[in-house]
Amino acid sequence: MTGFLIFVFIGSFLWALLEIQIEGDAGWAASLPCWRVEHHILLDIFYGGRPLTGYHLWAFSFVFLCFHMPFFCGIAWTVGKECSTLAGYALFWTIEDFLWFAFNPHFGLKKFNRHFVWWHRRWLAGLPLDYFILLGGAFALLAVGQRI
Repeated sequence: MTGFLIFVFIGSFLWALLEIQIEGDAGWAASLPCWRVEHHILLDIFYGGRPLTGYHLWAFSFVFLCFHMPFFCGIAWTVGKECSTLAGYALFWTIEDFLWFAFNPHFGLKKFNRHFVWWHRRWLAGLPLDYFILLGGAFALLAVGQRI
C-alpha cells in the first residue's frame, strides 16, 4: 500500500506541474480552446457547480484509464482492488489540485481561497469542500478495499 500511495503522490505532483504549464494563470481551463458546459443541474449536484470542460473530461478519463491499467495487464480484477483503485484516483485529484495552487506562480497558497478560486464554489474550514468529500470517500474505499 505504501508504494501505491507514493505512486499517487508522485503522479499528482507531475500532473500538477504539467497542468500549470497548460493553464497558467487561468485556472479551470478558463483560457483553453475547449468546449464548456457552464450550467447544468447535474453539474451543481455532482461537480461542485463548476463548468465541465473538454479539457477536464478527457484529462479525468485518461487518468482514470491509467489507474485501471494493471487490470488490462493481467492483474485479476476484484471488488477490493477496484475500491483501492478508485481511492487512489480520488486521492490523485485531491493532491494534484492542492499542488497546482502550491506550485503555480500565479496563485500560490496566498491566493488559495474562495476570493481568487472561482471554480471551487463551496469551501469548508479554508479548503474546498470537494477535498473533504474526496478524501473521506478515498479513505472509506481504502478501508473497504483492504477488508475484501
